[in-house]
Amino acid sequence: MGYPEDVLAPDEQLILHRHPHWKMLFWPIVTLIVVTALAGFGAGVASRKIDDPAVRMGVLIAILAVWLVIIVWRCAARIISWKSTHFIITDRRVLIRQGVLTHTGIDIPMSRISSVQFRHGLFDRMLGTGTLIIESSSSEPLEYDDIPSVQQVHALLYHQVFDVERGRDDNGGYR
Repeated sequence: MGYPEDVLAPDEQLILHRHPHWKMLFWPIVTLIVVTALAGFGAGVASRKIDDPAVRMGVLIAILAVWLVIIVWRCAARIISWKSTHFIITDRRVLIRQGVLTHTGIDIPMSRISSVQFRHGLFDRMLGTGTLIIESSSSEPLEYDDIPSVQQVHALLYHQVFDVERGRDDNGGYR
């Protein structure tokens, strides 16, 4: 049994499990490509222009160190953040989990959800993503950005809330 199944109650059913949309990874990938190209160019120039082997090795190590710091800071951290963010819908609740070192989460029971909305601009519509807004009966609306297929998730969640509110089970009968 893998994540998120291990956080579910024994008779709870997983309906949807998503990570944020891949657009969250666009700039880290661009950074990876640009920084790698610049490091390769710098290493090539250093190899051709610096005659002293000790100085050349020092410059190459410095280029490698700067490249590594930028990649870890701007790319790896964002990819790990993306991979460790989970948006989960079950037949009983909505769960949001995120973080690696500091793990945070929120659970919203279906019976406490009073409204479900979505928002997406032109660019988000082209990519098939958007912001899901969940309003529960006891707090400010919670906004979750970069939800893939946000309209479908909205419809699914609305349907789930309606069924829980009406007391229906998956077969259309009443509990």
